[in-house]
Amino acid sequence: MASADRNDAYASALFEVARAEGNLERVEAELYQVARAIDGNDELRSKLTDQVLPVELRQGIIEDLLGDRAQPVTKALVSFVVGSGRARDLPAIIDLMVHRSADERAEAVAEVRSAIPLDDDQQQRLAAALSARTGQKVQVMVSVDPSILGGIITTIGDTVIDGSIRRRLEQLRESL
Repeated sequence: MASADRNDAYASALFEVARAEGNLERVEAELYQVARAIDGNDELRSKLTDQVLPVELRQGIIEDLLGDRAQPVTKALVSFVVGSGRARDLPAIIDLMVHRSADERAEAVAEVRSAIPLDDDQQQRLAAALSARTGQKVQVMVSVDPSILGGIITTIGDTVIDGSIRRRLEQLRESL
């Protein structure tokens, strides 16, 4: 079985379990945060993918990372993927799961990087603005990225909307 097919199978399994638990959107958001944490932290990714470390230790890292901040089903799903030796593919699996879930609801996924966390009201207003711009319902998935200094960078499919201060500074530097 090809890696992409295997990732899709895992994504489908995560989706079905989260949906069966009845809190799909929250689990989806928590899984998305886990994926971004792994993407953004080389040491964490290295520890979770180190086959020399016992699987129980790698699963303990997940438990410590998520603690009480995540639903038990979220922790169980991440632990399952790590325990199956697929930690390297976890961000890709989660991204596939998020997109499958959005497709099921006939929504587009807007991946938003923000310098600071966005509260629920800000996320709802952003989703409404993006929906108006794209003509379809949009699900906003936010990750915090201090390197953009301020503002947000939004990716919907192949479209990138860069409203970051970092980009504005680059444009200013180019014009000078």
